[in-house]
Amino acid sequence: MMLVVSVLPLPWLFASGNAAAQDVPGIEICTVEKTMERRTSCLQSNVDFLQKTVTRLGIDHQQKLEAAKAQIEALKATVTALQRAVDELQVAQKKTIEDQKKKAEPAKDGAK
Repeated sequence: MMLVVSVLPLPWLFASGNAAAQDVPGIEICTVEKTMERRTSCLQSNVDFLQKTVTRLGIDHQQKLEAAKAQIEALKATVTALQRAVDELQVAQKKTIEDQKKKAEPAKDGAK
């Protein structure tokens, strides 16, 4: 019985403590406010929240655009390097074909 009595007050102590209210930023419905001062304050809070949100989103999108631009530049450099390699291979292939033709011509002349 003594154990039950000593355990029961503990939850009551925690439940009776005053919890601090947390103001979560966001859009509030300001039409429920009765006084003009509170309504104005509510609207200003909404404006501040929206400005901060727009600023944060603008910064996020700017960072994404810069990352995309950097990636595009890297891809352009890769394409340029690949095009240069293809051009070199084409030149080498043409040279090889010309060399084979030159080797084939003397063989034809010698066969006659």
